[in-house]
Amino acid sequence: MASSFDSTLDALGIPRTNSGTPIQPASSANTTLGQADFLKLMTAQMQNQDPFNPVDNTQMVAQMAQFSSLAGITEMSTTLKSIADKLNATSASDAMAYVGKTVLTEGSVAYPRTAGGFAGQVELDGDASGVILTIADKDGKVLKSVDLGAQKKGTVDFDWDGSTDTGSEAGDGPFTITATARNGTTKVDSRTLVWAPVASVSIPSSGEPVLSVPGIGQVPVSAVRQVG
Repeated sequence: MASSFDSTLDALGIPRTNSGTPIQPASSANTTLGQADFLKLMTAQMQNQDPFNPVDNTQMVAQMAQFSSLAGITEMSTTLKSIADKLNATSASDAMAYVGKTVLTEGSVAYPRTAGGFAGQVELDGDASGVILTIADKDGKVLKSVDLGAQKKGTVDFDWDGSTDTGSEAGDGPFTITATARNGTTKVDSRTLVWAPVASVSIPSSGEPVLSVPGIGQVPVSAVRQVG
């Protein structure tokens, strides 16, 4: 007479050999229990249990908890995939929206505004007792030195009016800017941030979109500090 385990396997359509050894599934068969398989197995177990020795309530509760957990994980996986697909599509469309706008990003080359001069920021990694901004022409000749004074860690705004140290007009650029920051005699790491227009956007098959910014080059979207 077949055991309850044999009956359960028969109900699931899993045959056994005469020796009592289950037939091994083909290598291409799916050997992973899914949500539907779990429910089918539990139902077959209830149908084939010994009425004089039913499944212990504690075991039944544990199995139901496992089923609930499996269902929740499956649903969460599906939801997360949908969210990921949506975010990827949004990232691509958002990246294309950068074209024609100006962005503030790390760079040392700046182009003047129509009225002359340009604005930007100096990013400081620590407090500084003095910050000097140097503006040079495309040949490296220093046109203007701006003393930004003592500054706290963070970003320092500057706005150059386009005039040189002698009071003359600096011209159309492009200009090269550098920042020197010190706290006493100790150098403070810093970088200059400039405003520049976005000419085009590249969207690779993997990774984040990349902006093509004249005078600066290829800039990943994550490197953009502000959008103008």
